Amino acid sequence: MIQKRYEGFLNTPSLWKGKVVSNLKSFKIVSKSDKIGVNIDEKLRLGKYVERFVSFELEQHKNISIIVENIQIQNDKITLGELDCLLLKNNKPIHLEVVYKFYVYDASIGKTEIEHFIGPNRKDSLKEKITKLKDKQLPLLHSNECKNYLKSFNLKSQDISQEVYFKAQLFVPLTNRDIQLKTLNNDCIAGFYINKNQLDQFNDCKFYIPQKKDWLIIPHANVKWLTSDKFKIVAKDYFKQQFSPLCWVKLKTGALKKMFLVWW
Repeated sequence: MIQKRYEGFLNTPSLWKGKVVSNLKSFKIVSKSDKIGVNIDEKLRLGKYVERFVSFELEQHKNISIIVENIQIQNDKITLGELDCLLLKNNKPIHLEVVYKFYVYDASIGKTEIEHFIGPNRKDSLKEKITKLKDKQLPLLHSNECKNYLKSFNLKSQDISQEVYFKAQLFVPLTNRDIQLKTLNNDCIAGFYINKNQLDQFNDCKFYIPQKKDWLIIPHANVKWLTSDKFKIVAKDYFKQQFSPLCWVKLKTGALKKMFLVWW
């Protein structure tokens, strides 16, 4: 299963290509291998799990060496925040922040493309994440508390470039699946989302609800599929909990798709 998750992670594009979005520079890397050779603690939450994938991916490159990961920056035993990774790429130091997210497009939220993307449970948003990166996570490198830490590696914050390794799966409304993104990477569109009122349009389909770490995986046929009737029964619990699960859908044609069933 870890292999399929790693392949899904590698297959997920960066959220923006080439350009700088909101003054955030995208980290560029071409994967050397799609075979993973490490064990990862299954108890890790998805974000930390993905960080282990990134570590493995970085280690496959001769021109990259990891200096240190998951650095807690503290002031009098109070944690101010964490730097995901300090590394050398072609002998140049980089502070790398790692992000892997799932967002749905809701045109009724905000006015810009970035503002339209929110979490499937409506609890977070792409704009909030970008703001946190810019205002909290990246400035931490330049804090007084970080200076002494960097000194132990003979580094100075002004010599370190800051980049973001931001991968995402984006989901568009069923009724507007031809959206063309102008700022973000269209290749990140991984599927669509529906609400309970649209479920009947999929009566002749089969469904599978993967566990959260398997949200990374590219859908395949070798799973226990639910009929639409059984899926609707399970869906009621998700609506009650106000939780939007990611699902795989097997269409009548045999095509496999990813979708979120949103509770709202």
